Amino acid sequence: MKLGWPRSLRRRLIVQLLMFQIAVLFAFCTAFVAYILQVGEGVFLINPQFAEAAARAIVREPDGTLRLQETGELVELRRTAPDFWFVARSSRGEIVETGDVPAIYRTMARHLDSIYFVDIRDSQPPFTYLAVARRASGPAGDFTVLGKGPVFSMTFAVLLLSNLLMIPILILLVIVTVIVIPWIVSRAFSRVAVVAKAAEFIDVDRRGYRLPRADVPTEIHPLVSAINGALQRLDEGYERQRRFILDAAHELRTPIAILQTRLDSMPPDALRTKLQTDTARIAGLAEQLLDMQRLSHDETRFRHLDLVALCRTVVADLAPLAIAGGYELSLEGADVPVVVEGDSGSLERVVTNLIQNAIEHGGGRGLILVNVEAAGTVEVMDEGPGVPEAERDAIFEPFHRLQPRDHGAGLGLNLVREIVHRHAGQVSVVESPLGGACFRLTLPLDDTQTKILNKY
Repeated sequence: MKLGWPRSLRRRLIVQLLMFQIAVLFAFCTAFVAYILQVGEGVFLINPQFAEAAARAIVREPDGTLRLQETGELVELRRTAPDFWFVARSSRGEIVETGDVPAIYRTMARHLDSIYFVDIRDSQPPFTYLAVARRASGPAGDFTVLGKGPVFSMTFAVLLLSNLLMIPILILLVIVTVIVIPWIVSRAFSRVAVVAKAAEFIDVDRRGYRLPRADVPTEIHPLVSAINGALQRLDEGYERQRRFILDAAHELRTPIAILQTRLDSMPPDALRTKLQTDTARIAGLAEQLLDMQRLSHDETRFRHLDLVALCRTVVADLAPLAIAGGYELSLEGADVPVVVEGDSGSLERVVTNLIQNAIEHGGGRGLILVNVEAAGTVEVMDEGPGVPEAERDAIFEPFHRLQPRDHGAGLGLNLVREIVHRHAGQVSVVESPLGGACFRLTLPLDDTQTKILNKY
């Protein structure tokens, strides 16, 4: 397995831009240094610090005259620069000199009071006329010092200055790249973040949803178009599947009704009961498919309905089926109407599926109890083996079954959850007082029913 940093496009852009800027700066500096070296080849510069040493070596005698004191700095200058010389002029016009001063500079010394800064270069060996003039202060006062001290190659100066200049520029580029470029990249990718946020709302229940293309960078258009095209194809495929299931479910209702009629006309016996049970499962599956299609298109119409009356009707309809399966089916709970807002057909399907589930998984014996509470709660309990705690959430997923069976599509409990959620309710599996499974669904009460319940 290959380990590494996540392939962040933003990080890659920042690193690549930084490397590009460093490369451009390095190439520019290299070309600049090469050019300067070529132009200034053989040119030497004088270190102007000798002027300070010269001013510090000049002292004033008690009689007011100036004298050059042989300081350690002068001794070192004479050692490092054998042709060292200087001529210094005080603010009073006094002149002090040492070394072999060129004749042309002796004449210039008389006018040093009007000179502040001079840098004279000589490109021809032995560089006799190399000289600099600087203002400097010492024990005897202020002086303008003209002279020649230790020399150094211009090549060294250019390299030193270019490196000193390159370091702060490089630091500035790094700061700009690390701070400014991420902000620029973030702004450039802001619409991509909007598209990514919009993609989070893609859901199987949201037909016709598409990712926005407004203000999306041109480079991202092909990706957005491809995703929208895939969503379009999925919608078309889903619609074809929906129409097929709807048509198939409708077509099944007629032969199932004919089969049920013929079974009702048969003499009562064990075979008839078995066939009626199987036919009821087929009919239930067809109705489940129709209910799922109706739910997916929000075709439910809510109205006031009484949960007690609804459960009483379902229990009465399924009592023969429960008795034939070896159960006792009972209804308990509120003595007054429990009014909720909902679709009667859908909620009847919910209670029917829960009772049929108890009949199928209750072990073929014992009591199936339907309990309706005034708070809008309906519980369907049995005395069967129950539902393992680890499976109590998974059983509501489509096609999920606790045990492999030769019948049933695993859609009943999923349909129960979808219908209850459409009614803003909750369904769950809890511990049963009877020892088996207990499916509890809670629906929001009608406003009038809520006031009555709060009153008592």
